[in-house]
Amino acid sequence: MTYQPVYRGASSVEVMTFERLREMNDGGTQRADFHVLALVDDGDGRVTVDFVSHSLTARTAVWISPGAVHRWDDIARLTGHLVLFVPTAPVTHRTRELVASPDLVARWPIPAEDWPFVDAARGHLVLEAAALAEDASTELPDILLSALLTRVEPPHAQARSANPTFQLFRSSVEAHFRTHHDAGYYARALGFAPRTLTRAVQQVTGRTAKAYIVDRIVLEAKRLLAHERVTAAHCARELGFPDPSNFSLFFRNATGMRPGAWQAATVLD
Repeated sequence: MTYQPVYRGASSVEVMTFERLREMNDGGTQRADFHVLALVDDGDGRVTVDFVSHSLTARTAVWISPGAVHRWDDIARLTGHLVLFVPTAPVTHRTRELVASPDLVARWPIPAEDWPFVDAARGHLVLEAAALAEDASTELPDILLSALLTRVEPPHAQARSANPTFQLFRSSVEAHFRTHHDAGYYARALGFAPRTLTRAVQQVTGRTAKAYIVDRIVLEAKRLLAHERVTAAHCARELGFPDPSNFSLFFRNATGMRPGAWQAATVLD
């Protein structure tokens, strides 16, 4: 299954229904280069995002960031919409920062008191996106997308964006985790004492800076192994390890399994 035929239109924002998704879905995995925000009106189902299965019920939101491996497992009874948009689509500073986060929560319930506002923002976007589907000159869908993102902001996004040290660290890790694996590099590059950096990361995530880096590398390795079906040697090259055996030991220490065994045990397609 691929979103590409629906997404690659004139606009940087596309909207589709779960009914349309059901027509396209073949039960396989997807790794898109754009964001997918799903809003469930009613029904129940499941989606797997980066190897974690999430239940879907009425008034829940799903956010799938670019690069995340995901699969729609059970969508037969779901109603609602999916909003597909490029990372540069939001027009406000706050929503641009929000979509730039590499570790947004994948699924969360929208409080009953917030749902009318989310529903209204989504309805306006749906209406305008349909009317302006062939007009690439207008920014109106991007503006309405930003309004919707502000209403559905994931529960941990505000706390994370409020910590500037962690924000800088997170962005630096996302840019360099394939070549730099040690926390000391990021402390030096950002001009922080190692203790200051670790304290900021622990305050936001509950993990050390080193653990955060390890988790990011392991996630990318799993994405490559599961979706791209590459070898451990290919992963080692992609992720900056000097040789496959070094990567294999790193992966086993982090997950308890060697890359090949984890890949064989993980059935996504």
